[in-house]
This record gives sequence, structure tokens and C-alpha cells, in this order.
Amino acid sequence: MFCTCHYFSHVLNHNTEINVVIPTPEGNEQITATGKDMRYDYENGLPVVYLLHGAFGDNSSWSRFSSIERYAQAHNCIAVMAGVENSFYQDMARGGQYFTYMTKELPEYITRIFPASKKREDTYVAGLSMGGYGAWFLALSRPDMYSKAASMSGALDIVRLHDEAVAGKVDNPFPWEDAFGETADHLEGSDRDLFALLKRDMENGQVPELYQSCGTEDFLYKLNQGVHEKLEKMGVKSIYKEVPDHMHNWEFWDLEIRSILDWMFPA
Repeated sequence: MFCTCHYFSHVLNHNTEINVVIPTPEGNEQITATGKDMRYDYENGLPVVYLLHGAFGDNSSWSRFSSIERYAQAHNCIAVMAGVENSFYQDMARGGQYFTYMTKELPEYITRIFPASKKREDTYVAGLSMGGYGAWFLALSRPDMYSKAASMSGALDIVRLHDEAVAGKVDNPFPWEDAFGETADHLEGSDRDLFALLKRDMENGQVPELYQSCGTEDFLYKLNQGVHEKLEKMGVKSIYKEVPDHMHNWEFWDLEIRSILDWMFPA
């Protein structure tokens, strides 16, 4: 089942739109349903995956450019897709309070309206590019809420990306000061820095499982390699994949989300 919902967000202070995929016993348009075990535990709640878009994307990106409806059906999970502009999933200094929206208001709405589990072990997040950073940022900021977080072609090293953007070494679609305020020039070690968040979570003894993948022809490939090396030095166990010959595009992300759902929901 595919739903588009329009509702008023008190956090954002305007009407907003989300897309939601809910698996059903009837399956998709094939004659037989395709769910792995065909058990739809609506009373206890289905697991939920929040899918995050990249720069210039919105709540329609995943449904337009991937086959997420079929993949969610096959894995018996709810998929939730929201739009956050080019915010890096922050409570923006000048703009929407998207971190609060994604981690508080939206989950409360989803679990109230849909047969979605509220349990940490049933709550996951995955994203691409800006949304790759967003997935890890949300999960590492709220490790009590998300059990697994996956990044595809992720802009994970926000400090390095900011410095390269300011230096004109990469295309820069982001309103850094709008998103981060005065912190934009002092991201390292802040609560927007994934490595600082990860260190804090490790000290507190609760770290979400992490997945990272990137194509070898992606312009963020070297950045992702550097992130993986830092994680290894920190002693962080994570899934890391380099996919040969793939670029920063939906061909790769549509392919990779299937592997991520297999990781989130092992047979």
C-alpha cells in the first residue's frame, strides 16, 4: 500500500507532505504476495525504515526513482519518506526545525496513524548523499531511538565537506549558515560532527549499528574512504562497501537499498 499524507506540522509551522509504504498480505500487483514469511503483525507493530533524501530532493524522491514499494513489501516493513529541503536534517538556525521534526513529531505521527512499532529494535534509518549524513546524524544523536543506520554515498565528514565547499573544491548547494548558524565554521567536535557523536555514544555504551557504502566513481568516494579509516582507528565495527564503477546516482542507490534492507532484516 502506498500513501501520500498531507498534515499540519506544529514543529515546522506549515502543512507538510510525506509518503508511506505499508506492506499488506495481498502483496503487490503480482498474483501472489511476495513477503518473506507473510506474517503481518499489525497488533504489535511493523518495523519502520525512515528513508532520507539528498540535496535538492524531497519526500517523493525515493518513490519516484527507486522501487522501494516492492522492496518494503518483500521485507515486511513500513517505509517513511519526508522532505527537509537542503537542511542537513538540522534544527536550522534560519529555517525549519527538521531534527526535531524527524526525531519527535514525525515518528509520533507515524506510530499513531499506521501499524508501526515504537521499539528501538524495530526502528531504522537510511539515506543517500546529504541523507547519508542525516541517517547517521539522527541515529547517533538519538541512539535510544534507532537500532541501525545506513549511508549511501554519504556526506559523512561534515567538517571536511564544509572546508572543501568553502574552498570551492566541490559543488556547494548548501546554505551552511542557515543550517548550522555560527557553528558552521566550528563544526569539528560539535554535536553536528558524526565522529564526536560516535565517541559520545561509545562512552555511553549505546551505539547504533552502522552501514556505509559508496561507488568508486562517486565524487564522495575519497571522503567515504577517509570516514571508514577514522572509524577503524576508533575501533568502531561497521559494514563498509565499495562498489566498483558506480557513481552518485539512483542506479547505485536503488541497487544498494536492497542490500541495506537485507542487512536490516536478515532472513
